[in-house]
Amino acid sequence: MGRVEIMKTYKIYIGGAFPRTESGRYYTPMNGEKALGNICLSSRKDVRNAVVAARVTHNKWAGKSAANRSQILYRIAEMLEGRKNQFIAELILQGSTKSQAAKEVITSVDRLIYYAGWCDKFSQVFSSVNPVASAHFNFTAPEPMGVVSIICKEESGLLGIVSAIAPVLAGGNTCVLLASEQRPLCAITFAEVLNSSDVPGGTVNILTGKRSELIEHMASHMDVNGFLYCGTDNEEINTVQQLAVENLKRVTISPLEDLLNEDHNTPYYIDDFVEMKTTWHPIEKIGATGSGY
Repeated sequence: MGRVEIMKTYKIYIGGAFPRTESGRYYTPMNGEKALGNICLSSRKDVRNAVVAARVTHNKWAGKSAANRSQILYRIAEMLEGRKNQFIAELILQGSTKSQAAKEVITSVDRLIYYAGWCDKFSQVFSSVNPVASAHFNFTAPEPMGVVSIICKEESGLLGIVSAIAPVLAGGNTCVLLASEQRPLCAITFAEVLNSSDVPGGTVNILTGKRSELIEHMASHMDVNGFLYCGTDNEEINTVQQLAVENLKRVTISPLEDLLNEDHNTPYYIDDFVEMKTTWHPIEKIGATGSGY
């Protein structure tokens, strides 16, 4: 009698831990006749727990210096590079050719390094000193938005995740991410990379499951500040936009087509999830000469 292969159970990633889904449900994605693993079917409660974890950690992540966030993103890239062969193998299991898988992993590493380099520079690009017709010093600077929900691109197992979270993290935000339903293996393996890369627990929370069950809960959650939808399904886009209005979430629709293209290396993706804070500082007059500071 032949040996029965033991399939890995891919748990979700919430608050720096790997719990099983609260629902107790699982599904098995297939590549032809080959079962790829046991994947958690996350529930509404898992979404709630993930948002709570992201909110609790937000001040810690946003409070880190830009240089420190840069170091951590670079560390993620280092750890991903070290497990390159494992990611290539998982992408091949999910239908990619060896060359496609290798290119996707290498591009993912490079994209993380790109955004690591922008962590301490984007505020210089997007901030400004504003001329005003009064005795004030007026300036505008970007600040992190808060908690961002992300619906990942369905067709990409790894690069879609990296392209979505890297600019969000670079801007000082925390996030709750729903991985590809049909290509979920790399998402949880990537969570293992995050867990060993100095990323504070709760900064990135990764869920797996059915988009049809979770997208409404993620879009309507009142403690989420921004929403990134990666895809082109008009029905899902309409659902997200309608539900996001309830607490004025900023919704960004990004098809993320041709992910290998370097056009996706841009600081304007960071700008999508920051708030611009304008400060008016009064200028006092000193002495009879009317000099100020």
